Amino acid sequence: MTKSTKENALKGHIPEHIAIIMDGNGRWAKERSLPRVAGHKEGINSVREITRICGEIGVKHLTLYTFSTENWRRPKAEVSALMTLLLKTISVEVRKLHKNNVRFTTIGDLEMLPRSTQKGILDGIEITKKNTGLNLCLALNYGSRQEMVFAVQAIAEKVKHGELESDEIDETIFSNSLSTSDMPDPDLLIRTSGECRLSNFLLWQSAYTEIFMTETFWPAFRKDALMEAVLDFQSRERRFGKVSEQVNN
Repeated sequence: MTKSTKENALKGHIPEHIAIIMDGNGRWAKERSLPRVAGHKEGINSVREITRICGEIGVKHLTLYTFSTENWRRPKAEVSALMTLLLKTISVEVRKLHKNNVRFTTIGDLEMLPRSTQKGILDGIEITKKNTGLNLCLALNYGSRQEMVFAVQAIAEKVKHGELESDEIDETIFSNSLSTSDMPDPDLLIRTSGECRLSNFLLWQSAYTEIFMTETFWPAFRKDALMEAVLDFQSRERRFGKVSEQVNN
């Protein structure tokens, strides 16, 4: 990342919340005749660097699609390797995150993860919970449709017990029932590897999110690629249903 690139980005509006679908680890490894897990390992270096840069430029929330509810369909050996790698990474990185005032959080159903992985995650959340810098949120065993079903169930329970009237249900009530209720909706969603779909990630929250697709595989996605996405975001006009004249006025 050149100094001028970063300076140009800092002159514009920095996204408060960036969400990333980290895709292409396996294909990155295949191009190099390496096992798929090598791509996942190299992807950790991208996580480390992107987290650092987001903190430096003033991003408040960074949500990374780490393991989806559909990823359980992958070969058992790969899933097992991913869980082991996840635990090892969190154990090593959480101290660094804490030192840098980064708060570590998650969304998704952790109960399906191995007990040792769950404990490592919960320990990391506890250690960093009072930090006031960047919120690094990992989406683990996360699926947006599942999240919305859980939200509907929670709202239905409140109606059932007389805590809420059905005609009181609105977008705010629904949003507050999601696992992302303590974060603003993403301003910018990045997907690596050239795929052009959301893959069940933050579907409700991304209604007005600016989406940036890049051909770069996640293990190769570093600071220059991130700043390119931020500069592209800054070049867009966010109208939220209005016309240009209303936004400009």
